[in-house]
Amino acid sequence: MKDNFSANSDQYALFRPGYPKEIFDFLIPILSHRNRAWDVATGNGQLANMLAGYFEEVMATDISRNQLKHASQRSNIIYKVERAEKSSFKSASFDLITVAQAIHWFQFDKFYDEVKRTLKPDGIIAIIGYPLCHINVEVDALIRLFYNQKLHGCWDPERKYLDDLYTTIPFPFTELPTPSFEMEYKWKLDELTGFLNTWSGVQHYIRKHGNNPVIELRMQLEKIWPEQEKKQVHFPVILRVGRNL
Repeated sequence: MKDNFSANSDQYALFRPGYPKEIFDFLIPILSHRNRAWDVATGNGQLANMLAGYFEEVMATDISRNQLKHASQRSNIIYKVERAEKSSFKSASFDLITVAQAIHWFQFDKFYDEVKRTLKPDGIIAIIGYPLCHINVEVDALIRLFYNQKLHGCWDPERKYLDDLYTTIPFPFTELPTPSFEMEYKWKLDELTGFLNTWSGVQHYIRKHGNNPVIELRMQLEKIWPEQEKKQVHFPVILRVGRNL
């Protein structure tokens, strides 16, 4: 798994969107038990903190020590620096395993072997993600131009799995039908550009060219987005859920 997020882990904690409670309204009733959950590639613990409200114990792992330094603490969350593909957990440990906005970075076969080993026989795996947001026609056009042209050649090849809405990743489980969800926010321009600065493609661009492309994009956005105005931001949620049978 690549570590693209340690260098700006503080910005990641500030500007990455959270996840809607409705996901858990769907997941919790289909679980047989709620003893232990494992949040893989937890980052700053956004999803782990939500899981902590439902489970007796949550294990939250990431390869980035810097990310975990910015994670919110709760008494029933244990954070560990570990690879997704090789954990220290005992077999049949978890009722639920989650991966949020990270599965595309994994070595699929090795990770899924670890999932099958550590999930209980009737356990659930939930893969969560989100593609580009939608704001309005003018803003969306600028963001997509930035994403596809300005950052061309700066995205890791794994990003395509997210562009494909995770439909092209292997998923060797008994897949369950899922409802559609959406994350909604009201953001100022500062919040949008803060989020854009967390993109791995932006960080690759900065290392390659020595300047931040978000500055130029912000100048373009300022012509159509007053600084203090809040706009509705929509993120479609990708959700794939499988049972370990």
